[in-house]
Amino acid sequence: MNFTRNPVVFLATGAYIGFVPKAPGTAGSLWGLPLAWILSRIPFPEAILWTLLFALITVLVSGSAEKYFEKKDPGCIVIDEILGLVVGLLGLPFNAFTAISGFVLFRFFDIFKPFPVRWFQNHFNGGWGIALDDVAAGIYTNILLNVILHLLY
Repeated sequence: MNFTRNPVVFLATGAYIGFVPKAPGTAGSLWGLPLAWILSRIPFPEAILWTLLFALITVLVSGSAEKYFEKKDPGCIVIDEILGLVVGLLGLPFNAFTAISGFVLFRFFDIFKPFPVRWFQNHFNGGWGIALDDVAAGIYTNILLNVILHLLY
């Protein structure tokens, strides 16, 4: 399998970080931090539009990569984790506290998959099933971080 020249594989695996042998989803999620930082620097309505565009790209790329690897939601596909963390930090001030807390909370929700996170993964196929559970985990992260920030400040 020559995947090093395939742009879908490059994008789906987060520039090949999805091929790390241990915890590829956690490693891939790290790519969400610079994207979240960039989005925190532009007006919120524009950040939402860019995130929606990234979500659409994630669905398309993930679905194509799943077909390429001939396996349902292979662990090397991490573009969905990147999207999930971006959703988790969307609209929040980007600083060390939100970045670290958001990363930890997102990984928690993505790994343990409380309802409806697992439901999305199990009830949608292809790129939609790959991406929607991470979007749901990101929404949980964002809500909880908003609550924490309002309680602290």
